[in-house]
Amino acid sequence: MIQRREYVNIVDRFFMPFPRSSGLLLHPTSLPSPFGIGDLGLQAYQFIDFLAQSAQQYWQILPLGPIGYGNSPYGSYSAMAGNPLLISPEQLQKQGLLKDEDFANLPEFPLDSVDYNQVIQTKMPLLYQACDRFRANASPQQHHKFTEFCQAKASWLEDYALFMAVRDVFDQSSWHTWERDIAMAQPKAVEYWRQKLQDEIYFYKYLQFEFFCQWSALTQYANHHQIQIIGDIPIYVAHDSADVWAHREIFAIDHETGEPTLMAGVPPDYFSATGQLWGNPVYNWEQLQADNFRWWIQRFQTILEYVDIVRIDHFRGFEAYWQVKQGETTAITGEWVKAPGKEFFEVLQDKLGNLPIIAEDLGIITSEVEALRSRFQFPGMKILQFAFSGGSSNPYLPFNYIQNCVVYTGTHDNDTTVGWFKKLSAEDKQIIINYSGPVSQEGIHWDLIRLALSSIANQAIIPVQDILGLDTDARMNFPSTVEGNWQWRYQPNALSEELANRLKILTHTYGRAPSSD
Repeated sequence: MIQRREYVNIVDRFFMPFPRSSGLLLHPTSLPSPFGIGDLGLQAYQFIDFLAQSAQQYWQILPLGPIGYGNSPYGSYSAMAGNPLLISPEQLQKQGLLKDEDFANLPEFPLDSVDYNQVIQTKMPLLYQACDRFRANASPQQHHKFTEFCQAKASWLEDYALFMAVRDVFDQSSWHTWERDIAMAQPKAVEYWRQKLQDEIYFYKYLQFEFFCQWSALTQYANHHQIQIIGDIPIYVAHDSADVWAHREIFAIDHETGEPTLMAGVPPDYFSATGQLWGNPVYNWEQLQADNFRWWIQRFQTILEYVDIVRIDHFRGFEAYWQVKQGETTAITGEWVKAPGKEFFEVLQDKLGNLPIIAEDLGIITSEVEALRSRFQFPGMKILQFAFSGGSSNPYLPFNYIQNCVVYTGTHDNDTTVGWFKKLSAEDKQIIINYSGPVSQEGIHWDLIRLALSSIANQAIIPVQDILGLDTDARMNFPSTVEGNWQWRYQPNALSEELANRLKILTHTYGRAPSSD
């Protein structure tokens, strides 16, 4: 059976506040790979080697779930499952599940971006082939390991595998458009489709088995090299997901149509004048609380089996969330609704202990949100790209930090530092120069990296795009847009020894290196 992480032990190693340290932000899809998308193969191990060589202690990733519309890791078909596109075909080949001839007609993939349609058309047939060979030729021990995995993950895997198999039958359409009985998850319909689609369900379970086998091996390698994985929990799940289909009682769903009655988002902010209308159904917090937050507890237990630290995306939604009625096309017209965040985190803490959590507390943050974060000693986030407006009281200026926070030059939702700086007015650039001095010969990206590492924040996380000094074309996401995101990849050999040494020197200079380094 796959080795499961013991989250209690993880907690014991990571009492708040976190030690002074640093790391890099990179989603696995951004790794180089001969299959058009970063995966859990050789390049992922080499990235961990780079982290260790440069004295980093963290690898922060985005959500790992199977991606849906728009290819966003924040819009997954499951809150618990892994993305099968991250499975390494080369690792499958080492197991004898793929052969050289299976790779004979690989297309020419772009080196610096992901063409998701091309990747899906190429990798899915390989995964089907691997599944067929595993089912036919795996040893009794391997079959037993697979069976154990399915049993251990049954609480979410059974629903997910059935959901994906049925979704294929109905031409990838959203579950609320399926035949009514199965759309409403009627028990007789569920059992009918479970029997009818046994082979397809096996395939989707197998994909999860291989994903978690590969991910478990990779994270063990990372931990052996003193690298901890910072995972990411999006507060909301996609409407078209196994979670909403199987647990609609905990979501704001019209039980006749299956449509969300209340949608999640945020009001107008830095990123969008019309706000962000995400379209996810908001939670039925009354039902969740009545059930002692069981689904949420399971979600945290699941993610802590394969990451060391959890970043909660849109943490403020646990104190109050913005809900928009069905039919609206923007997030302008909505309302704030209180959420039982204090009660939830008390239950979570009672069940799992003092968890290693980072709170994404960006956007419209009230004193109540700050109080909730402080009550549980969760470090918040500080973004240097937000620091140089509004005068000396700006909370993102380093001299206003407390130690228990995490500083970033930017996040996956920001422009790269080079692209951001280029777009600033001369007056705004001068404000930055007044604060940190003239732009160095190394470039503005290294100036902000130095500013982050030198701050009192306990943790500093730098996007890989910034250590590479890349422009806007390497940006990961443009919030409030659907097309053209989540595509960037760095090219092979971009992470050089010289770059590792430069980062290592700064990391040691500012006291963020591992004690044994």
